[in-house]
This record gives sequence, C-alpha cells and structure tokens, in this order.
Amino acid sequence: MKRLYIVIGIIILTGCASYNVINFNLLYGTAKPHDRVVDNIPSDHVDYWSDVKPVLNNRCVVCHGCYDAPCQLKATAIEGLERGASKQKVYDASRLRQASLTRLFEDANSVDEWREKDFFPVLNEHKNIAEANREAGLMYQLLALKEKNPLPATTNNLLPKELTMGYDRKEICATPNEMQRYTEKNPLWGMPYALPGLNQLEQNTLKTWLEQGARYTPRQKVSAVYQLEIDKWEALLNGESTKEKLISRYIYEHLYIGHLYFDGLDVDGLAPTFFKLVRSATPPGEPLEQIATRRPYDAPGVELVYYRIVPELETVVVKTHLPYRLDAKRMQRWQALFFNDSYEVSKLPGYDKKISANPFITFQQLPMESRYKFMLDEAQFTIMNFIKGPVCRGQVAINVIKDHFWVFFIDPNLSINDDYSDFIDVDAKQLALPSAEGDIYMPLTNWNKYAGKVKQSIRNREHFLLDHFKSKEDVGGTKIDLDLDLIWNGEMDDGTSNTNAALTIFRHSDNASVYKGMVGQPPQTAWIIGYPLLEKIHYLLVAGYDVYGNAGHQLLSRLYMDFLRMDGESNFLTFLPKEAMIKERENWYRKANPKVMQYLSSPLFESQISTAIDYTTPNPKQELYAMLAKHLGPALSKTHSLNTINNRKKVSELTRLASFKGKNTALLSEMTVIKIMGKNNKNHFVSVTKNNAHINITSLFSENKNLIPEENTVTVAYGLIGSYPNTFMRVAENDLSEFVDQLLSISTPSDYAILLDDYGVRRTTLDFWQYSDELHQFFYKLNPVEYGYLDYNRLENR
Repeated sequence: MKRLYIVIGIIILTGCASYNVINFNLLYGTAKPHDRVVDNIPSDHVDYWSDVKPVLNNRCVVCHGCYDAPCQLKATAIEGLERGASKQKVYDASRLRQASLTRLFEDANSVDEWREKDFFPVLNEHKNIAEANREAGLMYQLLALKEKNPLPATTNNLLPKELTMGYDRKEICATPNEMQRYTEKNPLWGMPYALPGLNQLEQNTLKTWLEQGARYTPRQKVSAVYQLEIDKWEALLNGESTKEKLISRYIYEHLYIGHLYFDGLDVDGLAPTFFKLVRSATPPGEPLEQIATRRPYDAPGVELVYYRIVPELETVVVKTHLPYRLDAKRMQRWQALFFNDSYEVSKLPGYDKKISANPFITFQQLPMESRYKFMLDEAQFTIMNFIKGPVCRGQVAINVIKDHFWVFFIDPNLSINDDYSDFIDVDAKQLALPSAEGDIYMPLTNWNKYAGKVKQSIRNREHFLLDHFKSKEDVGGTKIDLDLDLIWNGEMDDGTSNTNAALTIFRHSDNASVYKGMVGQPPQTAWIIGYPLLEKIHYLLVAGYDVYGNAGHQLLSRLYMDFLRMDGESNFLTFLPKEAMIKERENWYRKANPKVMQYLSSPLFESQISTAIDYTTPNPKQELYAMLAKHLGPALSKTHSLNTINNRKKVSELTRLASFKGKNTALLSEMTVIKIMGKNNKNHFVSVTKNNAHINITSLFSENKNLIPEENTVTVAYGLIGSYPNTFMRVAENDLSEFVDQLLSISTPSDYAILLDDYGVRRTTLDFWQYSDELHQFFYKLNPVEYGYLDYNRLENR
C-alpha cells in the first residue's frame, strides 16, 4: 500500500499529461552506473559467461550487432549491455554534419562516458534490489512484455500489422522512464521483436540474472600459448627503423578491421579465438592505451605509435566477420615481401590528410609488387573489407554494384611491373581519393573535381600501356595484344595455388557478400582488377569511408565508386573482340548518361588493342568465362558447388532450380535459405539468391526504374550465402522434386504465399528457434573459421 501511495504521488508530481511516465529516481534513488564486476558468482546464482551469454548469442545477437543494431543496443558483449541504447542512428543518409563516434570499446572507456554521449541504460542503475532490477530494468521489462504478450496465433501465420518490418522501420527507443507508455502503446513489441519468445529455461535464465543485478566475473586473461604468438607478431610490427615503421603502418591500415587468428592453436571442436590489430600509445608489455581516430590513417596524436594485438571482445557476427590467418607461413611471406627486400625508406610520411588519404603517396617507398601481392594473398579478405566493413549496410553505398558478378586479377608477376610502379608514382596525384574530406556540402562539385583527375589518369594510363605493351607481331607499331597470361591464375611464389584468384560478389539489395570461386551461372558482368584499382577500393570504401559522416561524404564516396566499378568492368571488356566489347558495354549501360561512356571507354587505347585469344563461337563472353575457369585450374574454389551434397538426384533438382529466370523471380526474396531434410538426420542447407537485373546502375536514386525483371536470374549455392537471410524454407528430400516444380511455377504473390504455407519457416513458426539453431550448427560445422551469427533484421513477413 505504501508503494501505491508513492506511485500516486509521482503521477501527481509529474503532471497529468505525463500520466504514463514513472520517475524511478523517486522510487529507488538516483540512477548511476553500477560496478557489476565481481570476483566470484555464488553457486546458486546465474553465471553470465556460462549461462547468459549463450542465450544472448543465439537469441539476441541475431538482431543486436553491428552499427545497425536497433537503438545501437549491442548484445555482442557485456560492455554493450552496460553501455545501453541510444535514440541516435548510426546509419543516417540525411544528416548535414558528421555524427559523434560511438564505437564500442573505442570511443568511451566507461559507462559514465557513454551516459555523457546520451546512451541510456537497459540494465537497472538504481538500487541493486530485485524489485528495482525488474521494474526499472529496460531489458527485463522487454522480456516480460514478450512473455505476457506472445505472438498471437493467426490463420495465415503472418505477423499482425502492429509489428512494423523492414530494416528502415521507425524505431521506438524507449528509456526506462518511458517504458510504461511503450508497453501500453505497443504490447506486442516485447523482445525478441517480431519473433517467437524464448523457451522457459532461456527466459528464466535471463530474468533471474537481471534480478540478481546482472553481475559478472572479469574476463579471462589471454592464455600463455596465445600470448607467445602475440609477442612474436608485436615484435615484428614494432621495429625501430623507418622502413619497419612504414611497413607496419601499411599492414595496420589494411588489417585494422580484420579478425586475426593463430592457425593451429585452437582446440579441436572449439571456435577459433580472434584478435584485432590496434594502434597504441604504449609499447608491448605495458597496459594498452588504444588510439581511437575516425579513420585509421588519421594523425595518432602521439610521437610514437605502437601496433598491438588484442582479443576481439565481441561475439562474432557474419556481417562484420573478416577472418585473417596468422602463422609461420604468413610471417615468412611478410618477411619476403617487405622486411627482407633490399630497398630503402629514407623518411616517414606524415599524417596530413592530403598525403595520408592517398596510399600511392604515403607508401610510395614500399615496393608496389609487394603491396599488390600482400593484398592478393587474401583477395577475398581485401574485397570483403568494403563489403563487410563500415559500409556493412546501406543501399546508397551498395547500389553501385551489380547483383552478381565475378572478379579476376592482373598477374602480379608481370615483367612490366617495375615500369608500372614508376608510372604509378608519377601518376599518384591523379589517383587521389575524396575520402580525405570530412563534412562535404557540395558533393557534385567535388565529384567534378575528381572526375577531372580520373579522366587525366585514364589518358596517362593509355599512353603508358601503348608504350610498354606493344604486340610482338607488330614490331615498331603500336598494336597491343591481350591474352590470358595477363590474368593471375593463383600461382604463388612457392608454386602452390591460391584460391583467392577468382571471387564472386553478390548484392542483396542493401548489403552484399563475397565468396571464392566462380559461383553460380555466368553473370552479365565481370571485373578484372589490378593493383591501383584494388588499393583505391580499399581507401575509398574502407579506410576512408566514415559511416558517421555527413550525407555529402557518403554521396561522394558512392559517386566516386562508379569510376572504380567502370575501371574494373573496362579491364574485363578489353579481353573481348572489339565488336563483342562494344556490344557488351552498350548492354551493360543501356540508357546511361552519355558522359558515363567517357569513363567506361578508352578511345585511344581501344583503337590500337586486339585480343590474342582465339574465339570460335558467337558468344565470346561465355567463351572467355570458360577459358578463365580452365586457366585458374586448381585455384578455382568449389566450396559452394552443389556437388558437395554428393547425391546426383538432389544435385539435379537443385540445378533445375538454378535455371529459374525471368520476371517471376521478382517474387522471391533477395536471399532464401533452404533446409533439405535427409534420412537419419543427414540434412543440408542451400542458399538461393535472387539476382536483380538492371538497365544500368549509374543512377543513385529511383533504382526501381532501372530494374528489368525479365532478365533476372537466381543462384543456388551449397551452404550459406549472405549475412542477412530474408526467408527460411525446409523440404524433405523425397519432396524436393515437387518443391522445385512448385517454386518454378510461381507467377503471383498468392502462389508464393502458398509456397511458404507448404514449406516456409516464418517468423511465427513455433519451432523457429530450433531451425535457427540447426542452421547455425550446420554453418559452424561447414567452416568454423568463417562462422558467425546471422542477422535476422531482414527476415520478411510474407
């Protein structure tokens, strides 16, 4: 009764207009961050590491990870829960000024500092008593809300309209004091949002832990076996000479968002332990003082920079997972590429943005061939940096690429490389990138400035190639022959084959993914990438891309990426006969602005080149793809081949599904995961990606106007493709033929809805979490190094 009078008093004091806002300060004392770390957890209490974290990983991290976590609430680390949530969005393509940085573990060192950055608690910060932990704890209230209001049973298994869907849905980020109003207006918005609730054991585990004050014991220190490896690598990366310092700076600026792992040290059956490379103001052996800057090449603010390897403290999620192996072979490779070579570094470059943002100036003293081989050795990682890095979400950033294309690379061992390195040094200013700018208010003006540099660079390259690549049969002339010897076949200096030599990139609307090999049916377009283009992509869309930047910065980055895409496409087209080259280019850029062709074509170069490849069919592009596959040989990865299933009948049916094309494919989701249920629980998962066709992709806005569904295709691949699945399905292997028949025959939304009725695992499906667990277990077993938790924010409600 006493508590009832207090609540009535609070309502009177706060005014009738705020009838559903509770002031917990009056109930439980002033809120302030707790020190939740304890030396020991009583045996009758819930342990965070062994009991709570597994539930968070499997049920919460699938929505609350990366920059696009709702309300910036990250469940990937206990520090993320302590930090809490924010009403500010990281992804905001309309902001006029760059936002303040809110990177977990980097931009604040305590919960108090996060409160100063307007993050509010999701764990109770009033008195540490069970009543307050329940009623003033936002996380507890959201779990209780879902328990009280589970997803209602519906006749068509769709979510009620009260639950808004889509990654760009309006978020309601209620503070603890606003929670009562939130629950009254949105009774179905408990957590997990728009998904089935937790089972009773999981629910009790989280609620009990929260009631007990959300305490946890300190993290375990790095084990001795890992520390020995860390010491070796930190010794390598912190040499005292100017040469060693420049090498380490280059390596850091390319690996800073990677997940490093020491191959061969992990216990069988356990996930690898991942680490990060950071800059520190303190040397190895001393407590870390991490240097947090907006970009990796920004001035560190200290005289001496040290490179340190520290544990990755967050749960690994696929959408940001960039594994990079460190072992004895890697160290030998770096020694051979950089440290043992007999070149001089006379002076270290500074951190002036006009220099540091241009890698062709900053690292001019490092051998170009070594830089290129360093990036090529793990080309999938290099490309994934822009796919999974700061630009891990956002249609404005991703719609600069096609939905499905293949990537190949110029051979790093060409004899021309020494001369080309000199040319790059001279042309470095023309290769400048727009990423040096902070807030940009006139992106089109800046675009015109860089467009002029691109034009000049194209002309310079034309003259260089004409001078240095003359045909052997045209002695004294200017004719140039191009053949497959120019394409890297994956051969390494030690004679082994590298499966990074061919890559497949998929775009899934607002996100993308990259895989080794030539996955899927032959695509409309392909790229051939050489060193300058590979480096420019990294510094434009990774090192220089600021996800917290203003609209102008993000727009200019996207516009400039147009040049880079056209560069890669042009390189591929030059290997085709001239008539086929022109025909393909016109097909790829139908109805594009004529100005675009100035950057896609090289008139002087094209007038004097010829392909030395002997084409014999009316479809040279398909011939070229076939010859490239043969040229790559053992370097061509087969990881996602359907033949992995080792069942001719299943493979035949899935191959038939891969023939689906045309306008009816528009009914499919961007990414569908299908579980094929075999006998004796021998199950497989395959991915079906929809490849949307475009008239061209030069338009930043109104993309739907450029879609041509009649030319759509699909890719069916073994295992998991993408990080954000849209649809889950399952089918018994005996019903696979009937399933494929039904899917191939869909022509209306009703047909697709019936397909989901028969085979779909919707958000409302009772055993949804069991399906999710089986999917993750399959993924982990398939590749524990690349494994991470998927993101369910894109799951559809159809």
